[in-house]
Amino acid sequence: MPEDQLNRHTIRSHGAKVARTHMHDWLILLLLVIIDGILNVIEPFHRFVGEGMMSDLRYPLKDNTIPFWAVPIVAILLPIAIILVYYLIRKDVYDFHHAILGLLFSVLITAVITDAIKDGVGRPRPDFFWRCFPDGKGVFDPVTRNVRCTGDKSVIKEGHKSFPSGHTSWSFAGLGFLAWYLSGKIKAFDRRGHVAKLCIVFFPLLVAAMIAVSRVDDYWHHWQDVFTGGLIGLTISSFCYLQFFPPPYDTDGQ
Repeated sequence: MPEDQLNRHTIRSHGAKVARTHMHDWLILLLLVIIDGILNVIEPFHRFVGEGMMSDLRYPLKDNTIPFWAVPIVAILLPIAIILVYYLIRKDVYDFHHAILGLLFSVLITAVITDAIKDGVGRPRPDFFWRCFPDGKGVFDPVTRNVRCTGDKSVIKEGHKSFPSGHTSWSFAGLGFLAWYLSGKIKAFDRRGHVAKLCIVFFPLLVAAMIAVSRVDDYWHHWQDVFTGGLIGLTISSFCYLQFFPPPYDTDGQ
């Protein structure tokens, strides 16, 4: 048998062993899914929104340019597809497993942090007025001048989840991890001056940035929401990548 085949670790030959070794990690991932599900069910904090504050919250209520269902496709499935292609070329189940695990940890830890902050802060979205008063007639407490919303409860609930941006944090968590992964695989920091490699690394980050911009353009978020969401996603993706792989500038970084 050729030596390169002897050195290959495939899903068939080593997949079960790797999965058993990291069983506790997969159980933690399941726990993170449950926690994030709970965070999405509970009611966020309804902070005081006075009549005088509505001038900044009257932006039109629009549909999402990037729908909710598209975010997992871009942030999870797309990176997984690229990781799978690399596995089919190199036949390294350890690299494949660690990349998938790191990616999922990046996105799910980011999701839990993002949704926990959303529920705790309860910042109203820029289009909150129209969520609260779909008929355009504001109703306020006669004493405190706090809003008395007349709209649909689920729409109002979503209106209290502006900070930070989930679209943005998810995108930077998944695509940020992909950028780290690609930088290691193509040896972007080998100091040979191939700028094209940096373009490949920056492209996932550009996609994530454009998703973030769309959230402001759609009036679903303030700029501070997407800035913080991006920072959370990039930070967590960096920690998760370095948990499983050496830095891409390291000699063993690929």
